[in-house]
Amino acid sequence: MPVFLQYCTMGATEAEAKCLPIRSRSNILINNSTCSMHGPEKMREKVRIPKVTMISLGVSDLAKATAFYGQVLETAPNTSSSAITFIKLPGTWLALYPLKKLAEDISPHISPGHDGFSGITLAYNARSKEEVLAIMQRAQAAGAKVAKEPVATFWGGFSGYFADLDGYYWEVAWGPMFVFTEHGNMNWKETS
Repeated sequence: MPVFLQYCTMGATEAEAKCLPIRSRSNILINNSTCSMHGPEKMREKVRIPKVTMISLGVSDLAKATAFYGQVLETAPNTSSSAITFIKLPGTWLALYPLKKLAEDISPHISPGHDGFSGITLAYNARSKEEVLAIMQRAQAAGAKVAKEPVATFWGGFSGYFADLDGYYWEVAWGPMFVFTEHGNMNWKETS
């Protein structure tokens, strides 16, 4: 079920309310809430939160990263541009872009680099424990460093971690609470 936002525009003109980015609106409310300060008369249309369509990774060597991800994901990368690689995955694409160029694109004041753990992991949810093991083996064969061998988890699943060539951590996990559609989208398993 998608999440919808409503927002309060108290203090904004009608024209301003239509073009304000969501993050700058005075009150963001989930689903059918009303603004506790201004009431329902100041509520505007609902805005659907879109899904993540692309994850971009800044890489130190585009050719090596392209080969690595092509091997691990078993998906042919789109290398039609020499400046960036796209890998189309179900629902979300992965983009590989030179780290220095990605930092420059954000701001000339950002210095590129990986110092320690960034607090972000990427994840692949597998359909079985055997698939977790197979993907971890494939990643290691492609040059990944295994950070944590797959083990049974406290939440009833099975997972391990590897670091790619640039130090991005990936969790490969299986969980009994997930099911997958024929197109690879993950859903919660319905319980009765």
